[in-house]
Amino acid sequence: MNAWLMAARPATLTASVGPVLVGTAHAFRDGSGHVGAAAAALIGAMLIQVATNLVNDVEDFERGADDENRLGPARAVERGLLTPAQVRRAAIACFAGAAAIGCYLIYLGGWPILLLGVASILSGIAYTAGPYPLAYLGLGDLFVFVFFGLGAVTGTYYVQAGSVTPPVLLSGSAIGLLATAILAVNNTRDVANDRQAGKRTLAVRLGDRATRAEYAITVAIAFAIPVVLWRELGAVGALLPLLATPRAVALVREMYANDGAALNPLLGKTAQLELLFAALLGVGLQL
Repeated sequence: MNAWLMAARPATLTASVGPVLVGTAHAFRDGSGHVGAAAAALIGAMLIQVATNLVNDVEDFERGADDENRLGPARAVERGLLTPAQVRRAAIACFAGAAAIGCYLIYLGGWPILLLGVASILSGIAYTAGPYPLAYLGLGDLFVFVFFGLGAVTGTYYVQAGSVTPPVLLSGSAIGLLATAILAVNNTRDVANDRQAGKRTLAVRLGDRATRAEYAITVAIAFAIPVVLWRELGAVGALLPLLATPRAVALVREMYANDGAALNPLLGKTAQLELLFAALLGVGLQL
């Protein structure tokens, strides 16, 4: 069981919970909340993320990005705890489960949800698999912003409300930026190994200093968005995420102060910041 938890990376699932929480909060604020749709969106998003993690576990090992020199948390395939075939079967099962749940969401939301679901699954596979894996081309940050931010928040809202509004797009951007910040930490830590393995992440392409700046900028813009939301909605509750500003500033300082394996704790802290931001925004939207 520990090997499967290692491969599934449950600690990363905050990136699935946050967007669904925010999209649902917007839906309830607008009088369109649907508990069943929200629950299905959450389970589907988590299954796609776990499946993506499983594919990543196999592909990074087979491409040489994960080896005995890895600085991050241990990987199940690299450690020999699970075989590539076992993990691939589990990934297929998770993607299939997400597709099954997606049928219900498509029934509620129609063809836009079908397109979003298909794109999410295909991108989850293509993140590290196939002839042109997104992460190896430096497109991982864009993938995370779109599918763990804009797509997840707007999709969750759309399946409940049947439309998308500018405030929902703003909130999706904030969540996507914080999710991208998590990836920036991961890629900064792994930049030396990734460069050697031919994994041309954005951190490899831009360099250490620019990637640390990326972290600071994504966090800063995310925390500026509640002010815009407040002006758009006329709701002071939209400013509630700003209560987490001191925490965000501390994490930016930590990003600049650490290297290599010392960045591992910052991964979890940034994921927690995203979830805290999402929870505060979700509560604030109901005030």
